[in-house]
Amino acid sequence: MSKKPSVVIAYYSGFGHTDVLAQAVERGAQAAGADVTLVRVDSITDEQWQLLDNADAIVFGSPTYMGSAAGKFHVFAEATSKRWAASAWKDKLGAGFTNAACKAGDKHSTLGYFATLAAQHQMNWINLGLHPGWHTSTESENDLNRLGYFNGAAASTPADLPPQDVSKADIATAEHLGERVAKHTAVVLAGREALSVTA
Repeated sequence: MSKKPSVVIAYYSGFGHTDVLAQAVERGAQAAGADVTLVRVDSITDEQWQLLDNADAIVFGSPTYMGSAAGKFHVFAEATSKRWAASAWKDKLGAGFTNAACKAGDKHSTLGYFATLAAQHQMNWINLGLHPGWHTSTESENDLNRLGYFNGAAASTPADLPPQDVSKADIATAEHLGERVAKHTAVVLAGREALSVTA
């Protein structure tokens, strides 16, 4: 039997809204059977770096500031260069999520940045796996993927609202992402186990 998928959510949150999304990704992955750890990248420890190295999947998260991930996430990303040089994260699975005040904004740039970071590490990217919600007259802002992003989970929270007012639909979308990551990681682990048995 394959081991439980190990998922680490490596993220930064400036005002708490991205914390809410990280916890939603965590719940979704746990509900799908994964062991999940949250790691704040602005205060990462040596032990947490080891958790990332040992994880089967890493989910990146950050608010979108000025067209990309927050500066403190970029500091973390640059600190992964030794792992990049050693291909330490090769063939892990990756995914991402972000929050910004604007409905559109540049969240696509942040999600694309995460996907590129994962590709540089030779990881395999897991997209959101949802059609857009709220894109016809019969749909609503309560739909999953109400903002119509595909590379990961995206949330929009007005800048003057506190973290407890993150959209329930966006929280549910983040939970969906966590579940999807856990399930895809389980499939990959089972496949690797099967191939090693039959090889």
